[in-house]
Amino acid sequence: MQLGMIGLGKMGGNMAERLRLAGHQVVGFDFSADAVAKLTATGNVGVSSLEDLAEQLKGRKAIWIMVPQGKPVDDTIAKLEALIGPGDILIDGGNSNYKDSQRRHTEVTAKGFQFVDVGTSGGVWGLKEGYSMMIGGDKDPVDYLQPIFEALAPAKDLGWGHVGPAGAGHFVKMVHNGIEYGMMQAYAEGFTIMETKKELGLDLPQISQIWRYGSVVRSWLLDLTADALAKNPTLDGLEAFVEDSGEGRWTVIEAIDLNVSAPIITESLMRRIRSREQNNFTDRMLAIMRNEFGGHAVKKD
Repeated sequence: MQLGMIGLGKMGGNMAERLRLAGHQVVGFDFSADAVAKLTATGNVGVSSLEDLAEQLKGRKAIWIMVPQGKPVDDTIAKLEALIGPGDILIDGGNSNYKDSQRRHTEVTAKGFQFVDVGTSGGVWGLKEGYSMMIGGDKDPVDYLQPIFEALAPAKDLGWGHVGPAGAGHFVKMVHNGIEYGMMQAYAEGFTIMETKKELGLDLPQISQIWRYGSVVRSWLLDLTADALAKNPTLDGLEAFVEDSGEGRWTVIEAIDLNVSAPIITESLMRRIRSREQNNFTDRMLAIMRNEFGGHAVKKD
């Protein structure tokens, strides 16, 4: 099966390679000439424009969009609409807000095209391990794309599914990432408690390996953590600065809108935000208040 792909970064490039290995052909475009050249060198077809991409695709066109969420997705869709025909499928495999996906589905289908939103997890490991895909949209295009999903997934019948109507794929991926925030925070706090108990001389890489087998807290995230600790047990050279890509924020907002208590996900998001604050004003405010009401010592620069 032939698939167009826009965005050939690490994840998009690995997805294209996994599809090639499964016998599918990817026609890919990226603003990076190096990424396009790499795609061609590995046996797929790299093109230099969206026009070339659409021209290379034969029959019913299916185009997978892997660009940053928001305006880049809208701009890409607007350009593609002039290059595709009735029944052709646009797939957003990035981390878009599910409300944007619902809107795009309405707009695209009104023009005779089809739209599928695919929440995609797997990162840089997807080429080897396969991708987890949470798919939203109408049944017809999802059924048509089944060979693509089966090739990208860890197995034909594992790690992917049509979870609901338009927007459902990105909604489920949003919650997935919110849960991921909480799991990461719990691991980070637990290992910090052990690292701080200096008198026991705990070997964190050893403990992370023990927990990987038989423990109720074992997970792929723990596997990756164990690998990271083996390479750098004391985290030398790392700055305590943690970004977020948006899904955690959207999960917290959705929980508030739905009157659902989600304290762990919320606090893990707040902790990430705090990690970016230089000379934290909040903590300095707390220190000066304690000094005022109790005469507690204040440390100064």
